[in-house]
Amino acid sequence: MSRILLIILLVILSGTMLYAQQPIKDTLSVGKIINIIQSERYNFQDMGDTAGKFISLVGNAKVNQGKTHFNADSIVLNQKSNIMEAFGNIHINDADSIHTYSQYVKYLGKEKKAFLNNKVKLTDGKGVLTTDNLEYDVNTKEGIYLNGGKLVNGKTVLTSKEGYYHGNTRDVTFKKKVLLNGPDYKITTDTLLYNINTDIVTFVCPTRIKTGKRTIKTSEGWYNLKNKQAWFGSRPVIDDSSYTLVADSIHFNDSTGMGRLRGKVIYCSKDSVGGFDLTAGYLDINKKTNTLLATDTPILIIKQNKDSIYITADTLYGEPLDKLIKTTKVPTLRDSTYKVSTDSSSNRYFRGYHNVKIFSDSMQAVGDSMFYSLKDSIFRLFTNPIVWTNDNQIMGDTIYMYTWHKKPEKMRVIENATAINKLNEKYFNQVSGNVINAFFNNGEISHIYTKGSPANNVYYAQDEHNKYIGVNKSSSDVINVYMANNKAEKVTFINNLEGTMYPMGQVNHEDIKVRHFKWDESRKPKNKFFKP
Repeated sequence: MSRILLIILLVILSGTMLYAQQPIKDTLSVGKIINIIQSERYNFQDMGDTAGKFISLVGNAKVNQGKTHFNADSIVLNQKSNIMEAFGNIHINDADSIHTYSQYVKYLGKEKKAFLNNKVKLTDGKGVLTTDNLEYDVNTKEGIYLNGGKLVNGKTVLTSKEGYYHGNTRDVTFKKKVLLNGPDYKITTDTLLYNINTDIVTFVCPTRIKTGKRTIKTSEGWYNLKNKQAWFGSRPVIDDSSYTLVADSIHFNDSTGMGRLRGKVIYCSKDSVGGFDLTAGYLDINKKTNTLLATDTPILIIKQNKDSIYITADTLYGEPLDKLIKTTKVPTLRDSTYKVSTDSSSNRYFRGYHNVKIFSDSMQAVGDSMFYSLKDSIFRLFTNPIVWTNDNQIMGDTIYMYTWHKKPEKMRVIENATAINKLNEKYFNQVSGNVINAFFNNGEISHIYTKGSPANNVYYAQDEHNKYIGVNKSSSDVINVYMANNKAEKVTFINNLEGTMYPMGQVNHEDIKVRHFKWDESRKPKNKFFKP
């Protein structure tokens, strides 16, 4: 009896040594051949036609199927169903491109699908995916986890409830409670696509991106984590420390600071009083230089509680004023009594190019170009500018409009200066000269000072019943017109006065008009949206 047991033991030992020393093939009837490479111990058991034949490999077990290699502490093969189970310190090497690790795996040889549990790790040499449960398809090189997972790629860490890994393209789709943390950004969403090779994140649902003091909300777009370029669609919102941006689409390059916004752009500065807002069809901004360029019907809003100023032009450009002063001499137009704003929001100027229009409740203006500084609150209007206040029109070659709390304070008109006060459709009080200085009280003209060589004046006199009694055409070196309730109350002349008083019916009212007279109310902006 003891001799029989000894013979059986020798047979078993010889089998163990054989499998530990050389590869052995197990030709299966179903699916592709699984090759047994090695193990320290080998066991074969036939469980009948129903259950099948089982091969057990214990100790540094190794098998392969094509280019896919399996290592584990122990492996059990079912020849009938072509199913393999592996236990302990499992390593799956898929064509030397994808490596997967776990403590347990069930592998379907026919379908080439692996179901991994316990300390699962998948890596392609760039990113490392960890989870507790993973389904991996060797044919398509796709992995799925449904109970939470984490992807680490360099300094980028991404977690989610579900994940779908595509090995051929290196794309990973993350779903449910997705959180992406990087060195200088944080992204939260419900669904996110990430490519390990390109480091590009794609957004397909409402997403929140936090970078420093900036928050981005979008439902569509992509972000390249390598070069920090991004594109957002479907009306994204960018909320920075100093402004809020909204547009149909936004393209950003954080490396250069450049941003390009397209379609119904809204730019809102955070300073509610003293700041500005901007709308446009197109807006280019540079975060590093703090400049902006707006086109396609841009509208700049200089904010004020009750009477904001609205400005439009073919092109609007703005940048910090201190940057301009370093390269260009900007004339100081305020005297020493004016308290210049030291608030950081006032360190900005705007230029308007072509078809400039300005609207507020108390003042409207047009011109070909404009320069406006938030620091001194002065509009500089060039090339055929015109300013209207109520029924008054002032024009010349160049106009400086001084504002105080966004209302007209005073105005200086240089060369070919003309001021017109409309009385009715036929009669106009007029004054012209080389220079006009107009002064305002609560947004209305109170005094017009005109100097010329000479200055000219046309004034319609009225009695106490507001009936016209005559018209005076006169000239002198200086003419002062004092106004109240939008009407001329008194006119004074200084040096070299010449003039004639005409009865209303004995003069051609067109012939006595001052030089450059043109009542051009058709150009006057009608509303803050600059619509007809």
